[in-house]
Amino acid sequence: MKSYIPSVARFLVVVSFIEDSSRILSQWTEQLHYLQYQRGISPQIGHAFLLLNVLIMLSGSFLAITKKHMKIAIGGLFLAVISQVIGYGLFLEFQFFLRNISILGGLLMLLAEGLNKPKSCFPGLLAPYHVDPRRYLQLSGRVLLIVLFLYMVFPQDATPLNLTLAAVGIISSLMIVVGFKVKFSAVLMAFSLTIFNIVKNNWWTIHHNHPARDYLRYDFFQVLSIVGGLLLLVNVGPGTLSLDGKEKKF
Repeated sequence: MKSYIPSVARFLVVVSFIEDSSRILSQWTEQLHYLQYQRGISPQIGHAFLLLNVLIMLSGSFLAITKKHMKIAIGGLFLAVISQVIGYGLFLEFQFFLRNISILGGLLMLLAEGLNKPKSCFPGLLAPYHVDPRRYLQLSGRVLLIVLFLYMVFPQDATPLNLTLAAVGIISSLMIVVGFKVKFSAVLMAFSLTIFNIVKNNWWTIHHNHPARDYLRYDFFQVLSIVGGLLLLVNVGPGTLSLDGKEKKF
């Protein structure tokens, strides 16, 4: 499956942006009503805000999936995340904040995958005074990716099963942060998140008129984006700023 992982991972990282765009288009009146009466935004600015977000998210997702103009694509998606936090007034939504932090981690991994290694006159060495930015993107990306996972595995009930799952999750997260056996840990975490997502965010089982369906659907696709970031981590690796990277160097 190794040859398919990069394409699947890139799609999953941006799938929440694609779903969010479709949600805005299908619920345009409701979105505009919320911006106008809950956020005090005029209809003209509200229309422009929604349209701009849809265009940025769809174009950025397309460029990211096709690996074209990656800096522009990731910059646009970053901008979409920030603008929605400001536009919808979600500063105090803690779980929303954690999800977006993890998605930003996936975007950093996506950018690291899309960047080329700095050229050098000597094979295997970087050009003088040139630092490979991918190493810092990979470090930042893998740290941000595990933020939401740590929040989710923290046991709410002290049952043996919950404590065991929390211990496995925390150990896997620490391994990813320090960069030790990262690919194994990322696969384990991606698998755990996928199972969690199917069991907890099963929006397709909820009646289409039920208000919880929209929330579960939103959560489902956001977690999918985090899974995509973990798969990118499996493909790209932890980078040189990690224990695994140091082992390869020596």
